[in-house]
Amino acid sequence: MKFSLKYIIICFVLVVFTSHTKAQENSVTGANYISTAVPFLTITPDARAGAMGNNGVATSPDLFSMHWNAAKYSFAKEESGIGVSYTPWLREVANDMSVSYLSAYYKLDQLQTIAGSMRYFSLGDIFFQERLDEIPVKRQAYEFAFDLAYSRKLSEALSGAISFRYIYSDIVQGNSAAQSASVFAADLSLYYKKEYGSSSAPSIWSWGLNISNIGSKVKYYEDAEREFIPVNLKIGTAYKYQIDTHNSISFSVDMNKLLVPSSAGRRIEMGGKSEDIISSPASNNSVMGGVFNSFTDAPGGFREELHEITLGFGAEYWYQNQFAARTGYFYEHESKGNRKYFSAGVGVKLDVFNVDFAYLIPTATNHPLQNTLRISLSANLDFKSLLN
Repeated sequence: MKFSLKYIIICFVLVVFTSHTKAQENSVTGANYISTAVPFLTITPDARAGAMGNNGVATSPDLFSMHWNAAKYSFAKEESGIGVSYTPWLREVANDMSVSYLSAYYKLDQLQTIAGSMRYFSLGDIFFQERLDEIPVKRQAYEFAFDLAYSRKLSEALSGAISFRYIYSDIVQGNSAAQSASVFAADLSLYYKKEYGSSSAPSIWSWGLNISNIGSKVKYYEDAEREFIPVNLKIGTAYKYQIDTHNSISFSVDMNKLLVPSSAGRRIEMGGKSEDIISSPASNNSVMGGVFNSFTDAPGGFREELHEITLGFGAEYWYQNQFAARTGYFYEHESKGNRKYFSAGVGVKLDVFNVDFAYLIPTATNHPLQNTLRISLSANLDFKSLLN
């Protein structure tokens, strides 16, 4: 089976994005990426979070909280809503890749909320051929995930949620030796919100935690080793300051770490000599074993474990709760993918409707994420009135 060059580039970019590695004498060198199956689950689906440096585990609830922290739905002000988001993906690599996202929630009562979402990732047209003398066959590779969540207030300031996810991946169409992959996963999340000041214009401090994609491993070939899906830990905090009755500003920060084993091996240079260091293969770890080992298995020790943490910083300004301006910065260590970029965006609220835009600005030239644009549309609806 021969895959097109586009397919090879896409798979590479999805897993590791880009790297600029510098060799230093008497130090560990070379990129040691953490690779997983179905990496599309980690792509930011909505414009609001995308404009704030991929930041959303502790920000105020919105229609797209499912991806970041489903526990936030319990603190949503509106009774129900529905939202859709669209992102042309990796436009510098291909012009037919995209991420589409649909989400909705409904408050059963003052304590309980249910929510659902669907994510569809299109890799566009890919050409396959069994032999060099055959005419390539065009296929459209895709992946998708369906989510259902239950969120409940545990106290006046704390809520928790559990989400269930079905994931399907068909990125090897046309290969008779390969198969599609599917798996079930779950998220566990918490959200804390505390108000200060007057009830009419309160300042708010919040924090959030989400362990997402806890599920079994997958494989695309019968004899291949099973791969981990991107089990991920998100921890973050946010603070909203009410300047006056018309103006407010909030600041937030997220920390993310993949809870899967580090790569099986890497090269080090010591005293001008190179040597390969092989750690325990990731396939030998169970899912929960991989989660616990992910904190201690980096070949470079604790310092490298810290390098596996990505950071997202965001700021959001609202005027009269109708117009929003946002900005952010995302940081990833150069040995783990080197994604570093600024982001910006705006939002407009028109009655029950919201429109949000986001634009990504990489710090490096010719970056595969360059010119990434996101757009989200959402509406706060009263489903009870519609059903009656």
